[in-house]
Amino acid sequence: MTLPKAEITHPSPAASALATEGARSARLPFAFARDHQVIWDGTGVRYGPGVTQMGLREAGRRAAAAGLFDVETTALAADAFESTLGRIYEDGADEDAGEAPLSFELEDEGIGGTTTRQRDLLEQTGEAPVIQLVNQLLRQAVSAGASDLHIEPYEDGLRARIRIDGFLQKIMDRSDVPTRRVVSRLKVMAGLDIAETRLPQDGRIPLSLGGRMIDTRVSSLPGHYGERIVLRILDRSAGLMPLEGLGLSPAQVALLERMSAMPNGIILATGPTGAGKTTTLYSLLQLANRDERNIVTVEDPIEYDLPGISQSQINAEIGMTFANGLRATLRQDPDVILVGEIRDGETASVAAQAALTGHLVFSSLHANGSVGAVVRLRDLGLDDFLIAATLRGVIAQRLLRRLCADCCAPHAPTPSEAAHFTRYGLEVPTAVCVATGCDSCGGSGYAGRIGVFEMIEVGAALRAAIDSGANEAAMQALAVSEAETLFGQGLAEVAAGRTSLAETLRVVGDVA
Repeated sequence: MTLPKAEITHPSPAASALATEGARSARLPFAFARDHQVIWDGTGVRYGPGVTQMGLREAGRRAAAAGLFDVETTALAADAFESTLGRIYEDGADEDAGEAPLSFELEDEGIGGTTTRQRDLLEQTGEAPVIQLVNQLLRQAVSAGASDLHIEPYEDGLRARIRIDGFLQKIMDRSDVPTRRVVSRLKVMAGLDIAETRLPQDGRIPLSLGGRMIDTRVSSLPGHYGERIVLRILDRSAGLMPLEGLGLSPAQVALLERMSAMPNGIILATGPTGAGKTTTLYSLLQLANRDERNIVTVEDPIEYDLPGISQSQINAEIGMTFANGLRATLRQDPDVILVGEIRDGETASVAAQAALTGHLVFSSLHANGSVGAVVRLRDLGLDDFLIAATLRGVIAQRLLRRLCADCCAPHAPTPSEAAHFTRYGLEVPTAVCVATGCDSCGGSGYAGRIGVFEMIEVGAALRAAIDSGANEAAMQALAVSEAETLFGQGLAEVAAGRTSLAETLRVVGDVA
């Protein structure tokens, strides 16, 4: 494509060089580039399928002003244009945000009149300082891949922290910030009542970052120095990981494929909050998703959009609880049902009845291990015979931080470290690695996380033990070997050099 001619005189070579440097740093405004589907990066023009003549004309004008009259143009597909737009402007936004601290001596206009419309965090507008600060915090959290953003008022100011790889990291601590205005801004964005400061509230903020769809769940909690705000960040554009990408062994992948093909029963994912249970259940749904099957989900919240699957959102305020939603799905002629979480006896009972009537039910449950799920179901009021008749499999999982490849330090295992491997019947490795910390990992010694999984399939022996009311230790001995437990799987990752023994002990613990 040829850019429209711009009416401008040719500058001198020196002026041209100076203008070129200026043009490289002066990109098109983000909103203009997004709406007109054109990117000028100082050296070339990239455009999407919805490019407009106005956008091309402005790009041509900037190229001519820089003394560039033979500009390379590149046509991009819609997805490629969105990702390129986000990458280029996200980098620039981070640089701009770090140039100078915001001043809060200006009037904070528009806080009360802002709507909950979806906005793009890369859009730069002349907004009030409080709005700029909130946008910077949200942008920094999303760009860093954080799972949560904490806004915490205290006596001397306001602190902001983000959770990355399970650990909180401080990104702001200032005493000159108008705390109430920052909290009010977040509450308005989430559609909460800013006049109510005595009761907890929940809401959501739809956002995007350069085309990436971001959803945030917002929770406010009254405190001594003001309301504390925590945002759970869900990147809807991240997509689902394949089973191999979760850290599963080939044998575990085969087991999951076998369980997802079962005609009926309950399959549970257990673990603490943030252990990746929902991701595992979604991957199971992908395995079970066939044209001849009707799949319905009841979730809180809906974290990923799954093509071909009917998804329903829980709303307890109007009576749409997990139990009521599950009852409603049974009237939708389902083959497979996903219940976001079994958290009470009513939901557990309805799920068991659904499994008895020929449905395959996936759900999550808070329990420490795979066999611990049976104990938890008993605690929720299910009879042993009902658990034995309906439970088909349990997946217990944890997430371990992965050692940074640039700074991990191997050493020969000490006698106490070797004893862990010996006790679990594993070969003692010649070397284990420890985290040291470097610039690439931010000094933590870790970068990313890997999953460890303890899986059981309820066979005849274990079913008889459940039906007879056996205790957890007796069922554990029947279900998994020492090497297949969560700690045994963690030790295998230590031996492979992917994580440290200290991290495995911190997350899983040696219960032997």
